[in-house]
Order: sequence, then structure tokens, then C-alpha cells
Amino acid sequence: MKLMAKTRNIGISAHIDSGKTTLTERILYYCGTIHKIEDVRGGGDGAKMDHMELEKEKGITITSAATTVFWRGLENKGTTFAKGIDKDTRINIIDTPGHVDFTVEVERSLRVLDGAILVLCSVAGVQSQSITVDRQMKRYRVPRLSFLNKMDRMGANAFKGRDALIEKLGHNAVLMQCPIGAEDEFKGVVDLITRKAYYFDGDNGEKVRIEDCPADLVEKVEELRAEMIDKVAEFDDAIMENYLEGNEPNEEELHKCIKIGVLSLKLTPVYMGSAFKNKGVQTLLEAVARYLPSPLECEKATAINDDNGEKVALEPDPEKPLVCMAFKITDEQFGQLTYIRIYQGRLNKGDTIYNTRTKKKVRVGRIVRMNSNDRENIEECHAGDIVALIGVDCASGDTFVGDDKYTNLSCEGMHVPVAVIELSISVKDKNDQAKLSKGLQRFMKEDPTFHVFTDEESGETRIAGMGELHLEIYVERLKREYGCSVQVGAPQVNYRETIRAPETKFDYTHKKQTGGSGQFGAVIGMLKPLKEEDKASEDQVFKFNNQIKGGSIPNEFIGACEKGFQDVMDKGPLAAFPVINCEVFLQDGKYHDVDSSDMAFRIAARQAMRKAIKAANPVLLEPIMKVEVTTPDEYQGPVIGDLSSRRGAIQGSETEPGGEIVIVAEVPLSEMFGYSNDLRSMSAGKATYTMEFAKYADCPSNVQEKVLADRKEKLASDD
Repeated sequence: MKLMAKTRNIGISAHIDSGKTTLTERILYYCGTIHKIEDVRGGGDGAKMDHMELEKEKGITITSAATTVFWRGLENKGTTFAKGIDKDTRINIIDTPGHVDFTVEVERSLRVLDGAILVLCSVAGVQSQSITVDRQMKRYRVPRLSFLNKMDRMGANAFKGRDALIEKLGHNAVLMQCPIGAEDEFKGVVDLITRKAYYFDGDNGEKVRIEDCPADLVEKVEELRAEMIDKVAEFDDAIMENYLEGNEPNEEELHKCIKIGVLSLKLTPVYMGSAFKNKGVQTLLEAVARYLPSPLECEKATAINDDNGEKVALEPDPEKPLVCMAFKITDEQFGQLTYIRIYQGRLNKGDTIYNTRTKKKVRVGRIVRMNSNDRENIEECHAGDIVALIGVDCASGDTFVGDDKYTNLSCEGMHVPVAVIELSISVKDKNDQAKLSKGLQRFMKEDPTFHVFTDEESGETRIAGMGELHLEIYVERLKREYGCSVQVGAPQVNYRETIRAPETKFDYTHKKQTGGSGQFGAVIGMLKPLKEEDKASEDQVFKFNNQIKGGSIPNEFIGACEKGFQDVMDKGPLAAFPVINCEVFLQDGKYHDVDSSDMAFRIAARQAMRKAIKAANPVLLEPIMKVEVTTPDEYQGPVIGDLSSRRGAIQGSETEPGGEIVIVAEVPLSEMFGYSNDLRSMSAGKATYTMEFAKYADCPSNVQEKVLADRKEKLASDD
């Protein structure tokens, strides 16, 4: 328990290029895990946390990497700043990708973490992926601190960054520090609680010098400090009452209030610095140790009892039976590496554990603590730990237990976004076929957003994912890691179909009674579009309502009816694309004592649903992407004109410091293929963009006609 109180499981998340990996690299250095700082881009060995060759080449994080560091506090450097925090705080860090195509890496990391650092660029502020990451943190109720990075850059503004957190993300964001200078004059920070100035000296900022607040900042610091106390004192009634009577809270009382605010998700303390210039990282680490929760303080994880659907709270107690979850897997030369988070109990090397999904027992041969791609063998681990197992075969999201009483438990899964793009993939050489198959199987097992299937009409292998870069990385990995000479077809959009009629009645009887045992089942009901507010989860596309009264269809056949209705959702009537957002009400029916069966009712429901969808004004939907383009001012006109020509709806634009314009638009995915080259040529290579899935929307009639004609032609040629 003592060790657990000193443990912090945190993630570092942000928009692409905000400096997450650079920040993690500095944390490793200041905690003594590495002894030389490497850059994310450029020469040397590259950043410790970006260990894949592709990551080093492209300068982006593709897979989340885990590491463990020990923070011993600033008081070891001859100060008393760390008074009250646990010395030797063990911090398990997961550095996650910023690019939206790898969003599942962020999802699965946040699912198992207790706290997070939301990194923002202090020049750009809140960007499109910052909004996505914040939404993910809220989904998993992860307490967070915010770090305004790149304070040394031209246009850096800490106050603007704080305001963006409040206005764009709805955070109760409070500055905990006042910057000493900005841009190339950025020298350090003043802590608003102690009123002390922190400077970061030495070649790598490792010497923290603490002095009194500079005279020219005293007034500003007092103003910001009063604002901070106003915001944080309200988290403790007694302290607030005392403050209203004119008594200022002392340091310990302020720390107490801030921690309550952070744990309740109602406060986001804001820190600042420049990871690249080695400033502000140590004070951020102090805040992580002081305010982010240990496994004992964080919101209790829950598991689902598969027998009755009830939620079971998991206690972070090493003495209770083991419950842990595999949240990420990678296949390696010596077997599968399975990252697990232990929620309850303890695990020893040599233990036998039970996989509640496969219903199989497995023996734990090796447990390792990860430091990026380096590993340290350990004999045991317990609740609150994030470690990896070697040689255990399982899938991402599996639950392991150590007690027979828990074999019906499964930890709550994570949200997996829908794949929006697909392409065909093949190999010329028959010898490469086995390698291709092996590679695709591995990637599918590792990444829940990567899908592989065979097109029934053409027999070709297709892969689907979150975007062009996502699939491009996997194709590149097939070439490098498996030596496949892969041929790739043109990317294709994942269209969907849905219904628009407010309600469509159905009444269908399936009857086959010509000698011998027959089949009989009748279903009566209604089909409606599924509204957003009626969805149990944001990715729900089908909802079944059983309104049978008086036993007109016996209970044992209701499940078969639901399966029959859902069977039809795979292929719509317009162009055999999957159907989404349908709500079915089963209201009445008929059965036969002898001839009714599960199969009879499933066929009846299937046929009823087919007819109902055809009659319910079906339409084709196309994926719409949220596109954010950052461009120099002089190219604003051409960029907006080009987005409009791609059927884009401009949502707005903002001028950033330094004269750059950020344009936000919603554009159909089908119009975005090859956009990176077009953008580069129209802006002399100076503009950049990010893109993420926003929603499905109705296709315009001319586009729908073209898609349907192309699809018809393709299906005919495949025949």
C-alpha cells in the first residue's frame, strides 16, 4: 500500500507536434533514467520513446511507449520545495501519438491511466487534436494537469493558452505559474503558491536555481495569485469561509484545495515551460507527484459480471484476488509482448492466470517493467502497476483473473472509432502470400482500428483504417518487417446507408409447411431512424426494442428476432454498404406450437427488415472529415478556395501570432485524397494540415448517383 501511494500512472497527450515526446525525454533525463538527451528529429539515436525506425524517420510517434521513472523531488537539489510530496515517487508514463490516425493508441492508454498531462503549444493553443484528446480524457474521467510548452517560441503566450483551455475545452483552467519573459526572453517561472522564481541552469537545465520574485513581476504575480486563490479555495468549504473572512490560505491549504479540484475533474492547473530548451519540466514533475492521484486515490475501476451485467468495483488491494487487463499487445521475435494494468491483487512470475474471454489458463513465464523498448525482468507486481508479460497469447482488451470466483468478470472495454478508409492489398509472388497473411494477422491483433477482410464479390484482400497515413504506415511495415512486395489499390471511402422516413411499419410471416417439420414465424412492428439522443454509446448504430405483450412471440424467440433484424444491417438496399442508425420496435407477432423455431423467427425478422429498409427512404451517407489547415497569411485565399471546391464547409479561421492562419473546415473524405501534395504545391510547402473523422452526412444526389453507378459497375465486373 505504501508503494502504491507513491505510484503515479500518467499519460502525456496532445495535438501532433506539441512536444509530447520531447517532454517525456526530458522527464527521463531529470529522473536519471537516461544520461544523454536525444532529439526527436535529426542525428544521434533519436528519442528514447520513439524506438521504431519509422518513428525516427518521420519524427512522429506511431505507437504508445511505456516507461517507469523515479522522481526524487527538488529538495534533493538543496531546496525545500518538495516538502509534503512523496519522495521517490514512481511514475509510470505512457507517451502517446498525437496524429489522429493513431487515436486508438491514446484511447487504450487513457483507459488504464489514473492521470494525464495535456500538453499544449503555447503559440497555437488548443488545436483540433487537443479537442479530441480532451474528449477522450473526459470519456475515461482522467484527472489532468496542463503544460504550455514551447514558451521560447515566437508568439508564445501563456495567458492566451489558459484562455483557450477555458473557452474551447470548457476547463476551469488556473495558472499556477507566472512566466519570466516570453519568446526568446523566456528565462523561467514564478510559482504563485510560494512566490519564488525558478530558473533552470546548466547545459541541460538540470540545476534549478530558486530566487525571490523579480521586482518588475511582483505586481503581476500578486494579481495572478489572487485569481488562483479565488478559484482553488472553493474546493474546501472551511478554507473558503476563512478566506472570505480575510484570512489567506497557507501553502498546505492551497495544495489541499488544488488536489481536491484535480481529483474531482473540476480544476485544471496550468504549468508552463519549454521542454526543448530544458525549462519548467522539474516543476511540472513536482505537480505530478503532488496533485495527480495514486492508484489508491483515483476513481475505482469497474469490471462487468458477464452473468448478470452488474458492475463490480475493483479494489486497489494487493491482498485481494488478481484482476488485470491487457490493453496493448505487440508481436516480437521472442513471442507476444502484452502490456497489462493490474487493478486488484498481485501477480508473481510462474503464476497461472485465467483469461475470461478465451476461458483458458495461461502460465506467466516472464514479467518485465518497460522502459520504451528496453525491459527489466521483475519477479512480482501488484495492484496499480503497469507492466508487460512475455509469451502470453491474448488479444487487446482481454481480462485476466487469478481466482475461480472471478472467471465471469471482464474489465470494461475501450471506445474504438469507426474505420473510414479502405484499400485493396495484394502480392505478386506466391511466397509473399504467407508473409502478408502473417503480417496482417499481427497488425489486426495489435490494433483494434485496423481491419482486414476479403471482398466477397471480387475475392480481393482489403484493409481498412483511420486515414491515409494509418494505412500507409502499415503497408510500409509490411515491406520492412516482413519483406513483402506489396501492391496497393486506390483508397476507397467507407460509405454507409441509413433511413430517413420517420416511421415504417412492417408485418411479415415466414411460412414453410409442406410435409414434415415446417417453419413458422410472424413479426409485426416498426422501423425508425435512431436519434443521437437515444444512443447508449456514441458509436451505436442499431437499437432493438422488445414491445411484445401477452406472449404473442414467446420469450425464447425474441433473441432470434433481434439477430434477424441485425443480420440485414451489413448490406443496405442501395449499394450493399453497411446500414447505420436504425431503431426497431418489435410490437406483435404469431407463433406455431410445433413449427416455430429460432431459425424461423430469424428468417422472418430478416425479410421484414429488408422490406422495411427499402420502404423507409434509404439514403447514402459519406464520411465528413474535420480538416484544420495552418498556412501563412498570403496563401489563405487559395487554401479556402481549394477547400470550397472540394465541397468543404468552412467553419472559421483564426490568426495565430507570427501571421499564420488556422482554417477549420468540414470536407467529405472522398474529396481529400492527394490533398497533401496539392496543399504543398499551392503554399510553396509552407502549409500543414490535420484531419480527423467528424460525422456521417447525406451524400448530395449527384454524388450518390455516381457512387451507386460505380458500385454497380464494380459488382457487375466482379461477377
